[in-house]
Amino acid sequence: MSLTAILSLGSTALELGLTCSLTVLALFLSYSMLNVCDLSTDGCFTLGAAVGAVVAIAGHPFLSIPAAMGAGILSGFVTAILQTKMGIDSLLAGIIVNTGLYSVNIWVMGGSSLLNMNKTDTVFTMMKGLLEGTPLKGYQNVIVALIAVILVIAFLVAFLNTRLGLAIRATGNNPDMVKSSSIDPAFTTIVGLCVANSFTGLSGCLLAQAQKSVDINIGTGMVTIALASLLIGGTVLGRGGIMSRAIGVVLGSFIFRLVYTIALRFNMPAFMLKLVSSVIVILAIAVPYLKTQWPNVKRRMTYRKGGH
Repeated sequence: MSLTAILSLGSTALELGLTCSLTVLALFLSYSMLNVCDLSTDGCFTLGAAVGAVVAIAGHPFLSIPAAMGAGILSGFVTAILQTKMGIDSLLAGIIVNTGLYSVNIWVMGGSSLLNMNKTDTVFTMMKGLLEGTPLKGYQNVIVALIAVILVIAFLVAFLNTRLGLAIRATGNNPDMVKSSSIDPAFTTIVGLCVANSFTGLSGCLLAQAQKSVDINIGTGMVTIALASLLIGGTVLGRGGIMSRAIGVVLGSFIFRLVYTIALRFNMPAFMLKLVSSVIVILAIAVPYLKTQWPNVKRRMTYRKGGH
């Protein structure tokens, strides 16, 4: 493989990794901090992509970003209300919202399952114009995604160190203690999921504008991809403060996308990529566990040999 091909693979993986790392950061907040497994991620990602595309097509590329994030907040709000105010299990609430969002997304897209944005101005085409004639020409997708990731990480670090952010972290660790401290865990859960899903909506919006199209299935499997990236990031850089863990999450997303890109480079059939995702998730979960169990296994093997 030539150096040009390697650089091309790295650039593609970096672009997709940065864009999708926003969804991984959403799971970092909801799953790692709040201890809620939000299965509405796939539908919310598509919702952000659809809303962002519709607003951009209407001639408002910048407005598409807050619109997509607002749509994500609404999705997170509904998911949170179902589990905190209606007694529905968090997993089931996510599945219900994800199912309902399929119809909502079709409605947002005007009854179509595909939106074409080839002739639409986006934040990426505007950045391309700004970079014209500079050494960074052609890297507009990476730069826009990198700016978004830096802003989200900065917000996340600042937010999780506020009183409300600390209450959200405490809710994930020990909801009973939070109740005894006169903090409403339902409120912190609602806020946490709304913020997390705004990141997911932003991620979907940016991916749609980068690809210049939105398909109703654009978010399919995103929760698996994000979970795999989150676990990889936890293995690579899972200790330390919020900043280092968030950066680890972004690295995990890049590593995952790099594996994906290499698999495509070696002509792996597209239908096998979901299996690759599942295997990566299994390895990310199982390897750290097996490492902790290895000393026990080694002792048993030594004991058995000594017994014989």
